[in-house]
Amino acid sequence: MSNNPTENWKLDHDACGIGTVVNIDGHVEYRVLDDALHIVEKLEHRAGKDATGKVGDGVGILLQISHRFFKKAAEDCGITLGEARDYGVGMFFLPQEQRKRIFSMRMFEVIAKKNNLNFLGWRKVPVHPEILGEVAVACMPEIYQCFIERPKNVPKGIAFDRRLYVARREFEQSSEDTYIASLSSRTIVYKGMFLVSQLRKFYEDLQSTDYETAIAVVHSRFSTNTTPSWLRAHPYRMIAHNGEINTIRGNVDRMLAREETMSSELMDNDMDKILPVINSNGSDSAMLDNTLEFLYMNGMPLPLAVMAMIPEPWRHERNMPEEKRDFYHYYATMMEPWDGPAAILFTDGDLVGATLDRNGLRPSRYYITDDNRLILASEVGVLDIAPEHIIKKSRLQPGRILLVDTVQKRIISDEECKEYYSSRRPYGEWLDQHLLYLKDLKIPNQKIPEHTQQMRDKLYKVFGYTNEDVRDEILPMAKDGVEPTGSMGHDIPLAVLSEKHQSLFHYFKQLFAQVTNPPIDSLREEIVTDTTVYLGSDGNLLQEKSDNCTVLEIANPILTGVDLLKIKALNQPGFKSQVISLLYYKNTSLEKALEKLELSCDRAYGKGANILILSDRGVDENHVAIPSLLAVSAVEQHLVRTKKRTQVSLVLESGEPRDVHQFATILGFGARAINPYLAHECISEMIDRGILDKDYHTAIADYNKA
Repeated sequence: MSNNPTENWKLDHDACGIGTVVNIDGHVEYRVLDDALHIVEKLEHRAGKDATGKVGDGVGILLQISHRFFKKAAEDCGITLGEARDYGVGMFFLPQEQRKRIFSMRMFEVIAKKNNLNFLGWRKVPVHPEILGEVAVACMPEIYQCFIERPKNVPKGIAFDRRLYVARREFEQSSEDTYIASLSSRTIVYKGMFLVSQLRKFYEDLQSTDYETAIAVVHSRFSTNTTPSWLRAHPYRMIAHNGEINTIRGNVDRMLAREETMSSELMDNDMDKILPVINSNGSDSAMLDNTLEFLYMNGMPLPLAVMAMIPEPWRHERNMPEEKRDFYHYYATMMEPWDGPAAILFTDGDLVGATLDRNGLRPSRYYITDDNRLILASEVGVLDIAPEHIIKKSRLQPGRILLVDTVQKRIISDEECKEYYSSRRPYGEWLDQHLLYLKDLKIPNQKIPEHTQQMRDKLYKVFGYTNEDVRDEILPMAKDGVEPTGSMGHDIPLAVLSEKHQSLFHYFKQLFAQVTNPPIDSLREEIVTDTTVYLGSDGNLLQEKSDNCTVLEIANPILTGVDLLKIKALNQPGFKSQVISLLYYKNTSLEKALEKLELSCDRAYGKGANILILSDRGVDENHVAIPSLLAVSAVEQHLVRTKKRTQVSLVLESGEPRDVHQFATILGFGARAINPYLAHECISEMIDRGILDKDYHTAIADYNKA
């Protein structure tokens, strides 16, 4: 494991405190900032600290840019600003070493000029490091703000922020020792490695009654698995997040692969400066923020981007309106959910929103008061408000969104928000026109290949089947339709230490949230889980158009022999499948076999195939199969490197996988669906021998379900 905490993002999860104070009518005042700081100061129990009790995991606040405050602050530095939102403010965490700091500052000035932005100057942020603990001071950056003038031909708001975003992303590609906490004409972030009481005292700006804002979002960090840092304190540029994204590895891999197909009219000319979308050294929250910001800057409305990334459970929700279901269905064909226990606050400086994950595993409660304010936090009691001033008390519900639009001066409910976005396009018509369902495909007039008993016995040995695999895994799954219950511990040596030859699957272990996830009961789990997968070429996430959903929908990623025959026979506009053999001659090196496999995939892609079926059928005395997990992973990484990943879907036809862990690893490393033909033949054999008293098709269906 790396000693550098910034490299261990895979372990970064949080259990934090969040809060926001919003003047719904958009009027600015210091009280909003002051009350938000009071909220975070009450969340000490949700903020981590070190053994000395003097260094916190991180505390921060996101505010609107106060024109009254910054006009005076800039004048004190000899900088003249225009009217409100005629300038952008950047919050920079610069290197402590002077030479590196000056180099970074000059570099940003050059990049701003190159992007036709008039750089106005720097302001050293007045701070009080003497109140911090030794560890926080030792790694404290030099904190500066910069000011950039809005070009006359660029409108205020998102258009100007888009220009600032491009400049920031270009700078981030070329500077690894400077962190930009925010760069916007509408919002600014003050944060650091503080205890909850230190945020107000550290930044003088936050003590000034001239600092007036209508929006304040606060966050206190309790990091469960990682070393704190100044960079990782929240809020990020658009979100504050309490929870963790359990699916983060898959989300990040897919988002990086998706770069080849994503394009928008707004930012196509600047994509080279922006990509990669995600900074892979960030935490799960930072990556969520990277993605949300990218979608928003490319023209996707902020609530829509949140709905696409963190959908409510829709597939098994019978009472959901058809338009809303179609909306979620359309986006599901292009983007997987960013899933895990999460309460998220998000804002662009005009709109403030909050959403809860579809399991509802993070609390968020809010008040609406008679002076037209919304106060939301991870628990009640964070602000002392007389009961007679409270108009409404409520909580965020699983998968729901709450919005405040300070421009329209009103609260937008979950129903209104989702009805508006789901009715903007004819998503249902698009799905009807282009989405293909595996269950509706015609069954080819062919027989499913089956091995003789003699050959099957040889294949059991080739693929490493044991009596325990059949008795303890395959048989109970085919019989009862559920995974057999077992201990979470491991009572066998680690594969890497074993003296015996081990399957590649045994080198991998399940990751799960041990700290912050309560168990989910089976009734609720049925509503919020979904096993649907899609085959074909991915659509362009940044442009809403009908042919984005030209994909094949499969209800269960574990395929029957008939399912696979249907896919093999698929050849129509938008779909073409091809079988790629995983076999190689015994005396050939595995490395050469993998190179040949990658070449075969490239050749199939060149001929128009967008569903590649990797098959190890045909093993004999001269041919052996590349281990299925290695083959899938090698092809997946090759497709990512050659920018073909989102154009191609992988299906595995293999005799090797037979238990849940093995299927999970194969799906995790890139396959969309699997046909375990030998496991299915094993079930057939058990029925023929009387070991399993069950109809064959029912047994296969139950095994696949398990």
